[in-house]
Amino acid sequence: MENLFQWRLFPLLTLLVSFMVFFYVQSHPKLSEIRCSLLPYQHYWIASKRIVTPQGIISGAGMFSDGKIASVVKEDEKRESFKLGHVIDYGEAVVMPGLIDVHTHLDDPGKAEWEGFPSGTKAAAAGGITTLVDMPLNSFPSTVSRKTLELKIKSAEERIYVDVGFWGGLVPENAFDRSALEDLLNAGVLGLKSFMCPSGINDFPMTNTTHIKEGLSVLAKYRRPLLVHAEIQQHDHLGLQEVVDDARSYSTYLKTRPTSWEEAAISELVTLTKDTRVGGSASGAHLHIVHLSDSTSSLDLIKEAKSLGDSVTVETCPHYLAFSADEIGDGDTRFKCAPPIRDAGNKEKLWEALLEGHIDMLSSDHSPTIPQLKLLDDGDFLKAWGGISSLQFVLPVTWSYGKKYGVSLEQLALWWSERPAKLAGQESKGRIAIGNLADIVVWEPEVEFNLDDDHPVYLKHPSISAYMGRKLYGKVSATFVRGNLVYQEGNHASAACGVTILAK
Repeated sequence: MENLFQWRLFPLLTLLVSFMVFFYVQSHPKLSEIRCSLLPYQHYWIASKRIVTPQGIISGAGMFSDGKIASVVKEDEKRESFKLGHVIDYGEAVVMPGLIDVHTHLDDPGKAEWEGFPSGTKAAAAGGITTLVDMPLNSFPSTVSRKTLELKIKSAEERIYVDVGFWGGLVPENAFDRSALEDLLNAGVLGLKSFMCPSGINDFPMTNTTHIKEGLSVLAKYRRPLLVHAEIQQHDHLGLQEVVDDARSYSTYLKTRPTSWEEAAISELVTLTKDTRVGGSASGAHLHIVHLSDSTSSLDLIKEAKSLGDSVTVETCPHYLAFSADEIGDGDTRFKCAPPIRDAGNKEKLWEALLEGHIDMLSSDHSPTIPQLKLLDDGDFLKAWGGISSLQFVLPVTWSYGKKYGVSLEQLALWWSERPAKLAGQESKGRIAIGNLADIVVWEPEVEFNLDDDHPVYLKHPSISAYMGRKLYGKVSATFVRGNLVYQEGNHASAACGVTILAK
């Protein structure tokens, strides 16, 4: 009987101890901080011979205090400064502002089996990304109202390892309802996103220029951007029988989404962006074209709009810079995305435009799914889910494929940190500067590694990534978010302490 009593009492004692530990930790901030970070302190120096600052690369150190950058000193000043605190010396490793990915689909809530906040933000941290801005579709429901944004925020709380902001959706349902759009913007979305072609998501229908014009007029008041998937479906592609007969060929899929789709959409958009000029009816609004793949006529239209003073920017993605259509094997649906990956000549021109500043920034467009929807066994490009799974790899991919073009560390910081921070309205991020948040990536550009089964990958479904099996340069050693060491050498902090970012 005594043993039976002890057996019944044990679970109650365990529960009581758990509650006591929980409340003790909550009442002692230092213990909470330790769970958020792999470091036991909040005030420290980081030293390196290669620190990427807005003024150039310096050998020196930065002091981080209470989540912010308190000081940045050069080599000849650091010895005296080091007397003031703990020092982490990374030697020759590059210390750079953490990456900001303004285009990612984390699919939470509703489709967490595709990716989800915990797996996606762990992958981001392992890749040196300190801030994500989540797209309003592929989760369920789509983020098109205050109520659906609140579902997103609730799903993210205490489940994110990096900071996460949110784009809201501009759809026909809310485009002509100014109060609904303002309610969504007042709730904290960083801007809006729309599709000019079918999105493939039932509760995120496509918009036309009339909807987009209305959206820009509302955004002008808030000085936030409208992001647009710029493709308009044309009827100049292959006949149905030819398509069906050759569905495993990537060239068939490529022909179904020609460059004329992008050109048609951007041609219509630039008739609206003139309103964003100083003094225009939508002055204060900004239009951002996502994942540009056409480096010819579509890019020319954007360049002309910029030259006329339109408030417009454009991004492309690493997969358009790393791959070309002729190297994609039959049935390898890991490479399917929209717009599609185009030919090698187009890729070269994208690099040229990026290096010359005509393309403003990079993003991942991480768009995962479950392996079954990629139809890897069937290899049907016309039926497989489109999207490149890439979140953890974008820094080494950009560096590895950019080396032949002479890409510099300063350019990486501009494309992946400073300009994305500006687009998302995050002035305290994107640069190693005094007063900014201590969002930092430490990485080793010269270190080579294979993306194979031995490499720790934190994406939920690594098998669907087109990058698996590649040899890359640029190993991420450590990632700091608001001064917390959230990732180091394959290990994550025990608590998910990323912050949800809401516009004010």
